[in-house]
Amino acid sequence: MATLIRHPAVAGRFYPDNPDKLLKEIRSYTATGGEKLCAIGCVVPHAGYMYSGHVAGAVYARLELPKKFIILCPNHTGIGQPLAIMSAGWWVTPLGNVQVDSALANALQQAFPQLSEDAMAHRAEHALEVQLPFLQALVGEFSFVPIAVGVGGLEVLQALGEAMAQAIAVETQKPLIVASSDMNHYESDEITRVKDHKAIDRILELDACGLYDVVKRENISMCGYGPTVAMLTAAKRLGAHQAQVIKYGTSGDVSGDRDLVVGYAGIAVCA
Repeated sequence: MATLIRHPAVAGRFYPDNPDKLLKEIRSYTATGGEKLCAIGCVVPHAGYMYSGHVAGAVYARLELPKKFIILCPNHTGIGQPLAIMSAGWWVTPLGNVQVDSALANALQQAFPQLSEDAMAHRAEHALEVQLPFLQALVGEFSFVPIAVGVGGLEVLQALGEAMAQAIAVETQKPLIVASSDMNHYESDEITRVKDHKAIDRILELDACGLYDVVKRENISMCGYGPTVAMLTAAKRLGAHQAQVIKYGTSGDVSGDRDLVVGYAGIAVCA
């Protein structure tokens, strides 16, 4: 059986396709200091590095990064299964290849059979891909499980979180759960900051249900609320007791356009 290779979909657009330029840019985003945090999960944005790289980089620079990750992202393209996992193969970036953690992926599928084997859902999705160069630059070699979340129901998201916690609990080397998400989209900077902090407050309370409710009630266009609800559910089951905003901003901070912005939050969830 041929090895499955997932080639970059957004290199040269969301981030540099030249390895040297890419590393230089990542180093500029991860140069921030501070005491290292031992996190169970985190929320990181996934826009073009020009806009949100400084937020994602600040998060990764503060965390004690393991050699294993579960990375959850929304399904922006609408292609493929609603809960799509890849359990084998390699993902390619300009910095090299990253191996899918087959053993952990299989454990997740056993714990949560609703996860469908589906490489097509990941083929053109940017939200997970843009995380990998950060981890390659900071960790070197690592393995990960990619999951694209295209469902929005609270019960299934919580069930996914419970299954992740079950699979992680028996792992000797605990993976970090990364929820890839931007915050509110395409409203004014003022409105976006108000909406975003309503969602952020629920994340800081480790309140998965509260996050789901406020996103729906306040019409907050947080694209990765599903991955975040699942991550919070798993993290709390695994002993999380606190969360911390590492960095927050909007696209207006970079572009100067305050009329239509996207919010970006970087949050660590810790024991």
